[in-house]
Amino acid sequence: MLLFLCALVVSAILTLLVVRSNRTHARFSADPDLSGPQKFHARSVPRVGGIGIVGGLVFTAALLWWMRGGEPAHYAVWLLLCGVPAFAAGLAEDVTKRVSAAWRLLATAAAALLGVLLLGATITRTDLWGLDWIASYTLGAAFLAIFTVTGIANAINIIDGFNGLASMCVMMMLLAITYVANQVGDSTIALLALAGAGAVLGFFVWNYPAGLIFLGDGGAYFLGFYLSELSILLLHRNPQVSPLFPLLMAIYPVFETLFSMYRRRVVRGRGVGIPDGVHLHSLIYRRLLRWAVGSRDAAALTRRNSMTAPYLWLLCMLAVAPSVLFWDNSQILGIFILLFGLSYTVLYGMIVRFKAPRWLVLRR
Repeated sequence: MLLFLCALVVSAILTLLVVRSNRTHARFSADPDLSGPQKFHARSVPRVGGIGIVGGLVFTAALLWWMRGGEPAHYAVWLLLCGVPAFAAGLAEDVTKRVSAAWRLLATAAAALLGVLLLGATITRTDLWGLDWIASYTLGAAFLAIFTVTGIANAINIIDGFNGLASMCVMMMLLAITYVANQVGDSTIALLALAGAGAVLGFFVWNYPAGLIFLGDGGAYFLGFYLSELSILLLHRNPQVSPLFPLLMAIYPVFETLFSMYRRRVVRGRGVGIPDGVHLHSLIYRRLLRWAVGSRDAAALTRRNSMTAPYLWLLCMLAVAPSVLFWDNSQILGIFILLFGLSYTVLYGMIVRFKAPRWLVLRR
């Protein structure tokens, strides 16, 4: 708990400093575009929240090295070093607004490759037909790890659309990893996951509900990297954990990404990388929170923004909870993955056709 509290406090202090000094760096760090299809904030906000999270984790890694040394400190330091390309590319986009999605994904893939080379974070089993054959080869196991880390990082960035949404979901997933790691006696992964949850919470208190700062691409890509690397290491070090545990745990952002790709390419005939405003969280904001439709008042927009995330927190929890309960049973985890995909598709179809249950819609 000491590491959790230290990560929380340092992250919260650094994030507060970024918020309070906004006037000095706003022309670089703030998001002045309020008109994009995925823009739902009422004023220009700094989007470099990843600085506080990474700072909190760097402090805890140094503290861990000073207090204990050994394997936990070794993994903490190397994990952060491996994550530098993902964080740096995302932060560069936050500041310059000129780094393309392709370059950010390439940098995240480079970070995952470093994880393979320096930490041995490869996927050697999947419990999925066809993929286990690929994972049986060294290059195949490395490829699956790089593909997974890059995909999860992009998925976390995609769901980062409202105050507290992505950060709370990542926090729940890190706590799930902490629990399972403790169940199998892997204190190293448990410590790193718990420290990550503390660092995210330090950012969360300034992001939700007021939206004083955003994760930005740097924060989102780094958290996606950190979350997926810990998941891979947990599986690699503990064969009793089902490889479907992290898939169900993170199925909300994963399925959101896959569904978005299908919607853009197949349904709308557009490129999969072109942003649109019809993600599930966007539809909830526009069609379920009806009480503030048409209002341009900053307070009303901020409140409406903050009321969107709890809908998705619940959706994420409906996947995280069974993943924790059945972390060692691939058959049950697979059933829940299928149930989630079906439930998401039905819910999306109901909302997009204005047929959502009345109890979900908030009116004046």
